[in-house]
Amino acid sequence: MASKVRVYGKAQNRTALGIAHAYMVMYPQATLEDLRKAFPNELNPDKGVKENFVYAEDKGTTADWDGYFKAEDELLTMGDNKRVSVVKMWTKPSFERMVSHAKLYDIEIASFEAADKGGKKGGFRLEYLNGYVPPMPGKKKSLWWLWLLLLLLVGGVAAFFALKPAEKEVVEVEKVVEVEKIVEVEKIVYVDRVEEIEKDFNNATFVKGKADLSDDAKFVLHDLQQLMEKHPELRLKLVGHTSSEGDAAFNQRLSEERAKAAVDFLVSRGIAAERLESEGKGSSEPIDESNPEANRRTEFIILE
Repeated sequence: MASKVRVYGKAQNRTALGIAHAYMVMYPQATLEDLRKAFPNELNPDKGVKENFVYAEDKGTTADWDGYFKAEDELLTMGDNKRVSVVKMWTKPSFERMVSHAKLYDIEIASFEAADKGGKKGGFRLEYLNGYVPPMPGKKKSLWWLWLLLLLLVGGVAAFFALKPAEKEVVEVEKVVEVEKIVEVEKIVYVDRVEEIEKDFNNATFVKGKADLSDDAKFVLHDLQQLMEKHPELRLKLVGHTSSEGDAAFNQRLSEERAKAAVDFLVSRGIAAERLESEGKGSSEPIDESNPEANRRTEFIILE
């Protein structure tokens, strides 16, 4: 999968700071809790403090202690407009884990030598790759304003024609059509995101013959969890498939267990069980007879 953002940094800790900034550029609605889930404390056990990320106003980030980045252009701005500081302490092993982990979010790191030629703003800079365009912060809010404006306009038209009973039916038809347009826009947004997450999940393949979720698969499912939290109307069926290699009965059971493992993980993270279904189809629906690896996949189907 192609990288979307490249981070140039002048030092290990400055590059780690740049990775956190890159994540917030890609996920501008993320909260401190989301950031901590994306880059957990286990990545940096040697930092000397409890958390990698803390609110800027919390104890330990003021001038009496220099353990966190705290300059104005170093702070992260979260989706709820709160400011967050990133820890400064990064040993070489912790930094290497952070760099490896960043790849899960399509973030890559440039060499320090390259960064020395152009590092800016807190000792790092970001470059967007492969045509990637960051989402606009507040885009979701503008959609709500569009919804509100539409309802006000429709309400005004309805009130105007209320004195003309013969034309009332026409007004009601126009209102239904306009509301359907808004619903369709919302649906397209999360349909595209589900397809992207499904692709990422299949890149984080299962171990051959097993149904255990890999760490990479769990990180992808974390993105799916966030999407379902933002769209409570979204319901999904996870369908597992295997290749035709081996025993058919074993493959059927394995496909069921893989789909159920993903559903169980989402339920354990707070997604209501009634919004999720799982199904195994074994090797009954191959997509490429000549490539067994391509047939080992899980599909995310949106339920109407």
